[in-house]
Amino acid sequence: MDALTTDLVADTTVDLAVRGMTCASCVRRVERALGKVPGVESASVNFATERARVRTAPGVATERLLAAVKAAGYEATPVPKPAEEAA
Repeated sequence: MDALTTDLVADTTVDLAVRGMTCASCVRRVERALGKVPGVESASVNFATERARVRTAPGVATERLLAAVKAAGYEATPVPKPAEEAA
């Protein structure tokens, strides 16, 4: 199994912390990059909070989302869900 399929998203919503955005054009660039990932239903990026919320079909690997953001020229990390923070 390759690295892009090992961390399958159980939930269909993934939150990412995105670093490196400096303007509204950056936001659009990240949204477009995420939207091109197969299985992504929608991507919404908030410049002020530096967060992206991505809705996906089941089975989309988080690594694919991170790779798309990186390919667009930005850094991203998954934001833990509240239940994961307590664990």
